[in-house]
Amino acid sequence: MNTSLNTSPETLIDHILERYHAVHREQLPELIRMARRVEAVHHDHPLVPSGLSNLLAQAEQEMLSHMLKEESILFPLFKAGGHPFASQPIGVMRTEHTQHGEMLEQLMHLCNNASPPAGACTTWRALYAGIAQFHDDLTRHIDLENNVLFSHFDAPAPVPAKSACCGSCG
Repeated sequence: MNTSLNTSPETLIDHILERYHAVHREQLPELIRMARRVEAVHHDHPLVPSGLSNLLAQAEQEMLSHMLKEESILFPLFKAGGHPFASQPIGVMRTEHTQHGEMLEQLMHLCNNASPPAGACTTWRALYAGIAQFHDDLTRHIDLENNVLFSHFDAPAPVPAKSACCGSCG
């Protein structure tokens, strides 16, 4: 799908819901399941990503909460044509997007940039491939919202009014 600034907000929202929200809801439980298995089976391996399943579970909870806010508050507001106060929830979503980006950095560090060790089992390789896909998907998702969708509703920066000056203002 061409997701440019010329794409209508309604079309962007429908694309985000189908391509990203639905996919993240499928990705994360499977990644958590595989991470738990890898951590349990390979707990004595020096490169096992200890804590990965906990990080993914935390990410899932945060993302589910975030997506619910978008789906129940922000997206309906956008589909209704926006609101003068849309910048407030947009600001909250941008802050959460920054937090998601920080989580992605932590995730990639923990799993060696999704590079499994030599001789890794099928599950470990599949886990890291899934993490790489999740990283790419979430990065694109955040970019699409921050730089395309939200730009339709961001309030322009207020232009400072020129004040009357008696000439001594300098």
